[in-house]
Amino acid sequence: MVNTPSSPLRILVTGGAGFVGSHLCDRLIARGDKVVCLDNLYTGSRDNIAHLLDHPNFEFVNHDVNHPIFIPVDQIYNLACPASPIHYQYDPVMTVRTNVLGAINMLDLAKRTGARVFQASTSEVYGDPEIHPQVESYWGKVNPIGPRACYDEGKRCAETLFFDSFRQDNIDIKVVRIFNTYGPRMAINDGRVVSNFVVQALTNQPITIYGEGQQTRSFCYVDDLVEGFLRLMATPAGFTGPVNIGNPNEFTILELAELTIELIGSKSVIERRPLPQDDPRQRQPDIALAKSALDWEPRTQLREGLTKTIAHFAALLGKGLVDAR
Repeated sequence: MVNTPSSPLRILVTGGAGFVGSHLCDRLIARGDKVVCLDNLYTGSRDNIAHLLDHPNFEFVNHDVNHPIFIPVDQIYNLACPASPIHYQYDPVMTVRTNVLGAINMLDLAKRTGARVFQASTSEVYGDPEIHPQVESYWGKVNPIGPRACYDEGKRCAETLFFDSFRQDNIDIKVVRIFNTYGPRMAINDGRVVSNFVVQALTNQPITIYGEGQQTRSFCYVDDLVEGFLRLMATPAGFTGPVNIGNPNEFTILELAELTIELIGSKSVIERRPLPQDDPRQRQPDIALAKSALDWEPRTQLREGLTKTIAHFAALLGKGLVDAR
């Protein structure tokens, strides 16, 4: 059973100026809640929240989750962490610190205030999976000393901290595992596959794929993801997750590249490069738990969501959008 808050809440969103965080802030403000957006703008952007800065129920706090903070709140969404390889591998030690210290500080805040606290984990905890699709009970196959480990293992440790805090201190936790997400407000230099392909196609540059492009991903539109967040946060105390939130429709990277070229009408050609280390071959969520516990499943199909994402990047690049069919 999922409950809707009966009165406005005061909610802290860490990483709230980021791609996903800013969309979450929008939904909470639209619902009538008071939102404190906390971000150090390392990968977030004030542009993502510019339309909210004058809203009476919105407050922006420039702060790093690596440092403790006390704000009286009813709920906490902990989204703060670089989420794309190009960003989280730039300073891997800081990435680990953000995941671990950020989780510790938000759990401490939840303990002091009695707030319900939400941890944005990731499908990366499954690593290069040996089972397909991935279910929440799967422990994963992660290389703990590889170049992606700062993010993968950082998120795994954050989950450990959350569940130990639930068992030891009875903190009211919710944990989500996010699969590949895309949509407006992704940064041009985001480094993730959808933003890379769209920018390359809009500028008629070669679209770079790794290997033969047969590795698969499942792409969830950001509005669907945020809806899953809200539904998980509204479940009764004691239902902790983790819950997979993602789109189970699986596409190869090559299929994504070809669809992007088609929607834009681009002259880009596909260019193949060697596979990076520890790049997962398959990634697809089993969302049976999200369906049964949250009554949630994604509504936006890839063609529709990609068209909206292309429009966002076209506007950023100052280009007129080619017929997106």
